[in-house]
Amino acid sequence: MKRTLGVCYYPEHWPEDQWADDAARMVATGLTWVRIGEFGWSRMEPTPGTFTWDWLDQAIDVLGNAGLKIILGTPTATPPRWMIDKHPDMLAIDAEGRPRKFGSRRHYDFSHLGYRDECRRIARLMGERYGSNPHIAAWQIDNEYDCHETTLSYSDAARKGFQDWLAQKYQSTDALNRAWGNVFWSMEYDTFDEIDLPNLTVTEPNHPHQLAFRRYSSDQVVTFNKVQADELRKHTDAPLIHNYMGRITAFDHWKVGQDLDIASWDSYPIGFLSDRLEGSSEQKKKFLRQGHPDMQAFHHDLYRAVGKGRLWVMEQQPGPVNWAPYNPAPLPGMARLWAWEAFAHGAETVCYFRWRQAPFAQEQMHAGLLRPDSADAPALAEARQVADEFAELPDVGTTNKAQAALIFDYESAWAWDAQPQGADFEMFRLAFAAYRALRRAGLNIDILPPDTADLSDYKLVLAPGLMNITDELRTALVRFEGIALIGPRTDTKTDELAVKVPLGPDLPSLDVSVAVTESIPPTEAIPLQNGGQFLHWFEHLEGTAEAHEKTTSGHPAIMGNDHLRYLAGWPDEPTFDRIIRDLSKTLNIETHDLPEGLRIRDTDTHRFIFNYAPEALTWSGTTIGPAGVYWEKLP
Repeated sequence: MKRTLGVCYYPEHWPEDQWADDAARMVATGLTWVRIGEFGWSRMEPTPGTFTWDWLDQAIDVLGNAGLKIILGTPTATPPRWMIDKHPDMLAIDAEGRPRKFGSRRHYDFSHLGYRDECRRIARLMGERYGSNPHIAAWQIDNEYDCHETTLSYSDAARKGFQDWLAQKYQSTDALNRAWGNVFWSMEYDTFDEIDLPNLTVTEPNHPHQLAFRRYSSDQVVTFNKVQADELRKHTDAPLIHNYMGRITAFDHWKVGQDLDIASWDSYPIGFLSDRLEGSSEQKKKFLRQGHPDMQAFHHDLYRAVGKGRLWVMEQQPGPVNWAPYNPAPLPGMARLWAWEAFAHGAETVCYFRWRQAPFAQEQMHAGLLRPDSADAPALAEARQVADEFAELPDVGTTNKAQAALIFDYESAWAWDAQPQGADFEMFRLAFAAYRALRRAGLNIDILPPDTADLSDYKLVLAPGLMNITDELRTALVRFEGIALIGPRTDTKTDELAVKVPLGPDLPSLDVSVAVTESIPPTEAIPLQNGGQFLHWFEHLEGTAEAHEKTTSGHPAIMGNDHLRYLAGWPDEPTFDRIIRDLSKTLNIETHDLPEGLRIRDTDTHRFIFNYAPEALTWSGTTIGPAGVYWEKLP
């Protein structure tokens, strides 16, 4: 598979006589792709129904004639000011009942049908004008769904849409009342229009009410995306893409991805480390200028699956960003390392954000490949180096067959947001802990959706924190010939977030049930007989299945049979490492003793080794410097 580089560019930010020079410098850097247009609605349609396409026509010609392929974005993440006058109720409302006003971006409500029609219209007009343009080689729909926590809105439009959604799903309020357990606290409804949104209640709203609203809100994102995709399909055969984000679980990416051709995501490793990841002060200090060694890999593997095998990085951090609590510069070499890591995980294209640092507005402190004065920024040389290395390594193959798989479910994330039961329980955090243990063992990992029906490609499968198990996955687990480690908190609730009776998990080949659940404060732990401990969470198990591991007090810690086992708690890192290595040994899976910060990924032709550490590390006798990338041909 051929790998390519690209960059994000905003011609509307720069004088027209600068475009050709910018395009020539992009080509000289070895870039193939340029993304434009995703924030340009006010320049495309400055007043309702009045279009000024000339600047965009010219930009496309200049960039395309220079030899660049163009990704054209629909501008629906930044509706212009006149749109608010036309649809004053299109603004989202936060959980405290406050409008999220015009003056930045993503100031729209997914539930607002009038704005949805406006997005359909602009997508149709852009498709008609540019769908057959030979320079337009891909399309991006909108930009970063849920950025700034914009999936959930508590507006009148959302309330009416939610009521209609509930009526279609449940058909009667009697059925809804039974499903939600509304006899509790006299919460029963007589009509669907009595049902409000689950905010501003005296104490926590009913958990299935919250879960239903999360499902509804996710469906609005799916529909919003599909409306534009359907319009563009009428006019172009170029692939359709959305740029997802890191650690975002507010909508179902699997469902959005069904209407697209490629999944891309926006990778900001250093920003994520300080803004979106837990970790000790020592860890954050060690990886301050590199990012967490597993954060990027997790999302590469996730979005490769969301994209049905096709992955891009639409925005790659090139230098300091502007939005995290603190914004250090990357260690020299990291812009190169991050790109090669993406390619090793199956990415076709990595685009840096952005070409030139803007000297104005909200993102003026966000670095680019060029400084604001157009001089080279440090990452430009690293992008050039990656492009030059394509000749040295013209084909790195496709990402190699994974030994292990991780099941990841967005609905479970919503369920545990609604009912965490412990202040530090979160679906992403649990799934990421399992992924990190697999990656520290040096394994290739695939991330799979919750309705996966066939696990026969894998030896080891982890399914932590699934609210319930789909029928497809249940059948696949029962038939699985490797070892599946499910839990904690897997298949213990119904799809309405009620306790299962008989108690879960509900797998015919696994005589295990969760009898008592406890969440554990940070000051406490559950020690295990074989060493190590559980943190955050512990479940008391019953049943006749074999106890493969126990706590020091004699409670089962892992129960099951030869192929299906239940993990009763949340292991700390050394304990998770031991569990994964023991299972791998049983399955004859080769693992690796990796120094902290060193990570590997195999394609079908090469092994890549990445050094995230701030010091040199050694792999098989080869010294790899800080931010270093090393590859070797596989036999």
